[in-house]
Amino acid sequence: MRFSVGLGAVLLLGSAASVQARPMQVADLLALEEVGSPQISPSGDAVVYTVTKTEVDLDQKITHIWLADWDGSGERQLTGRSGESESSPKFSPSGSQIGFISERADKNEEARLWLMPRTGGEAAPVPGITGSVDDFAWSPDGKYLVLVVTDPAEEPSDEKLKDRPQPIVIDRYYFKEDVTGFMGKQRQRLWLYDIAADKAMRLTGGNFDEALPAWSPDSTQIVFTSKRAADPDRTEDSNLYVASINKHGATPHQLTNYIGADNASGSGSYPAWSPDGKWIAYLRGGSPKLIWYAVTDLAVIPASGGTPKVLTAGLDRNVRDPSWTPDGKSIRFLTEDDGIERLDSIDIEGGAITKLVSGERVLSSATSAKDGRIALLSTTSLTPNEVFALDGTKLRQLSHHNTALMAQLDLGRVTRTSFTSKDGTQVHGFQTLPPGAAPGTKYKTLLYLHGGPTSQFDAGFEPRNQIFAAAGYAVITPNPRGSSGRGVAFASAINAAWGSVDVEDVLAGVDDAVARGVADPDRLVVGGWSYGGMLTNYTIASDKRFKAAVSGASISNITAGYGTDQYIIGYEQELGTPWDNLDTYLKVSYPFFHNDRIVTPTLFLVGQDDFNVPALNSEQMYQALKSRRIDTRLVIYPGQFHGFTRPSFLTDRMDRWLGWYAAHLK
Repeated sequence: MRFSVGLGAVLLLGSAASVQARPMQVADLLALEEVGSPQISPSGDAVVYTVTKTEVDLDQKITHIWLADWDGSGERQLTGRSGESESSPKFSPSGSQIGFISERADKNEEARLWLMPRTGGEAAPVPGITGSVDDFAWSPDGKYLVLVVTDPAEEPSDEKLKDRPQPIVIDRYYFKEDVTGFMGKQRQRLWLYDIAADKAMRLTGGNFDEALPAWSPDSTQIVFTSKRAADPDRTEDSNLYVASINKHGATPHQLTNYIGADNASGSGSYPAWSPDGKWIAYLRGGSPKLIWYAVTDLAVIPASGGTPKVLTAGLDRNVRDPSWTPDGKSIRFLTEDDGIERLDSIDIEGGAITKLVSGERVLSSATSAKDGRIALLSTTSLTPNEVFALDGTKLRQLSHHNTALMAQLDLGRVTRTSFTSKDGTQVHGFQTLPPGAAPGTKYKTLLYLHGGPTSQFDAGFEPRNQIFAAAGYAVITPNPRGSSGRGVAFASAINAAWGSVDVEDVLAGVDDAVARGVADPDRLVVGGWSYGGMLTNYTIASDKRFKAAVSGASISNITAGYGTDQYIIGYEQELGTPWDNLDTYLKVSYPFFHNDRIVTPTLFLVGQDDFNVPALNSEQMYQALKSRRIDTRLVIYPGQFHGFTRPSFLTDRMDRWLGWYAAHLK
């Protein structure tokens, strides 16, 4: 449950139906189907999307392509090779073909672009591409494809050495990245494929990464995002560029010049041409000095160049996925706002924002057809993501991949919370109680902390919280300062001050749950992943009330992070360099250098191949607590990155998490 404390009301986000039979179990993690990447057909009569399922025998997750008819008559699977996944399905302009990306049938595990009939059947790879395909887009006239392709790895010139391990030679400032590994000279470049001529060619040159391509309505130009500084690794200053398909290899025209992130590649949000081709809508980042604490705005710029116009300057919320209305007068977009994500609209001349679809849900991956139809993903606290059609301002469900599973489950109710932190700041969050929770009962309570830190707990479905609730826990999930969804000032309150007011905020959430008679003060535990694991470490180094902690993929000695993880730009922008700002590094490293304050039994979990928050950080904290004879354990998962993918490890991690708490709450 989530209680709106101090507001004089309780906001219920849902309740379990009487037909639901049992609480959620760890094994249900393998039964959940992950729905994603919806793309509406040009005529708006169907939506193609992906479904990720667990293949238990293979101990891996496999993603296949599905299609749902717009009229709601049903969904059907289009691809289905066992052990092989497909991603990024997109319709051709005629709607007769679907392109997708897959590593199928490639001995070098390089992804290729495949084309197949809309009705399903055998797919064929696009020939003549050297490297691994990361993204693609059809030209509106159907004659071309633009592809984002990562250069192939360099091979030794001596044939005798090709099958032997080679030294890893590094000369880049930004030299490592989770999943990718160590960064070589390879770059992501634009390629053009002429469908009629069956010919592929490089469209752009230069030693830069390019991403998020979008075609002009007349199929002659492509807008994309790139960092084209002297050393792109040292900046987050991305800009929009326009390339002409008739000028292969020519220098693209720079469209924006804001000193900051214009449509950053990591946003996953494509720039959008107006129907008449005169304007381009895109995301404009905030102040570069605020790095990830800044919010993204919706902006438009003349396609021929000129002065951009920021449309959401007064919103103070992150936006994404812009799409134009058919008349070209308005832009629809998704807005992240205090625990939800909604669909909004604004006139290109400016003015008030219109909320099209709001409420206690999270919308994502919005896609539109030429006639203005919109398909997107929607999730609530009791329902996982499914594909929905938007009829006016009404959502209509098109896919039903988790309906049968949800009908079996007796889920804990989820409610909002609001409470006052130590300095008077209002903090919001959510709370989940066990199924069938009785009023007036005090529960063993988990303070669960999110990663980021600039992300938020929201009104979407959280299977982990339901599993904890099914085990008898009240789950407290606050959005402390540092979280997104509440504006720049709220997020940037922990800029270069990690483990400060955010600790006060999450502890205030526990105090609030205790004061309301929900949390048993003698049975409190804490945990989180990534920055949630870091905040766990900060919390147990600040407060001794917790009986057990689980710290996932975390870091406490921040000086050890410099040069060993992927955040070099962020470190130097936010904290400076360790040799010039040692006091700042030591201040935010207090869980390690003052680990003598920690008495809480702590379980550390981490992926062995994590380059986001490398395993050495968990090893250091484990060793520090072990040295002091604090009850601790370290579990390292081979072959796993920051986000786990092996199903048996996902369930093992959940079992160990529950087991650690249970062992220390007896």
